[in-house]
Amino acid sequence: MYSFDHIAVVGAGAWGVALANAIARAGRAVLLATRERAGADLLEERRVSQRLPGMRLDERIGVAPVGPEVGRYDAVLLAVPAQQLRAAARAVAPELRAGTPVVACAKGIERDTQQFMTEVIAQSIPGAAPAILSGPSFARDVARGLPTAVTLATREQELARTLARALGSPAFRLYHSTDMRGVEIGGAAKNVLAIAAGVVAGRGLGASAAAALVTRGFAELFRFGEALGARASTLTGLSGLGDLILTCSSAASRNYAFGIALGEGRKPDAAGADGAGGALVEGIFTAPVLLAMARARGIEMPIASAVADILAQRTSVEEAIEGLLMRPFRAEA
Repeated sequence: MYSFDHIAVVGAGAWGVALANAIARAGRAVLLATRERAGADLLEERRVSQRLPGMRLDERIGVAPVGPEVGRYDAVLLAVPAQQLRAAARAVAPELRAGTPVVACAKGIERDTQQFMTEVIAQSIPGAAPAILSGPSFARDVARGLPTAVTLATREQELARTLARALGSPAFRLYHSTDMRGVEIGGAAKNVLAIAAGVVAGRGLGASAAAALVTRGFAELFRFGEALGARASTLTGLSGLGDLILTCSSAASRNYAFGIALGEGRKPDAAGADGAGGALVEGIFTAPVLLAMARARGIEMPIASAVADILAQRTSVEEAIEGLLMRPFRAEA
């Protein structure tokens, strides 16, 4: 029988703070573990996150640097960017008991290995129970307690169900699944497609073009997921279509804001700094990996391909748009 009364969240960025607050409101004892002692001391003293200005930590949240204390918790959430998840997993690995659920809260694919987040966890912490949490959610909404619904997936159904109940609350609803790959694919691919949606907005191509882009983008996401064994119900659910809709429709999305900057004529490096406030844009790292994985499997993803080409400066925004518009007419499938 599983019991999850004590939860550790590794990573004190906006998403880590938001998750810690949400889980504390669910009545759990929460440790927010930072990767630097100075950051832990400052956060413990001020109880206000620099990444979420004005957002105070719940009084039930303890703060400490990553260390042996993490091993005393029933489950660990890794709320760090996708390309930093392996380092975070390795940092906590020596402290964890065998069978401890370790939940990836990043949306991406590791660039060097083409591994999904639960694969990184399984490789870095062999005794852990890998899990993934993803869905349509902005950190500030979750931190404020606004209604949000996401998906949590693990290999074992009872573990997924029990962990989802422990972390969730009326305002932070967790649906459980055993389709880890489907949940991961939705979170990773939607970031790339959100950049494309932002380009459409920044270029002023209109609402009709935006709707077409999101629809055809979802078809790409679905083809990719289907080829890698994801369930259709997952891809059309919260962590797939739901997250795509959110990320492709709000400038609060870093990827969408980055795409807007590209559409307005900025170069990829300048857009990354200005268009998203200097914040990490996961889609930049995911686009070339997603495209390489798709090509290796013969999966057609023209929108993702256009984004990867723009980011690598192999083509301009104008040329990418023209290339998509000039694609042959075909039956909708």
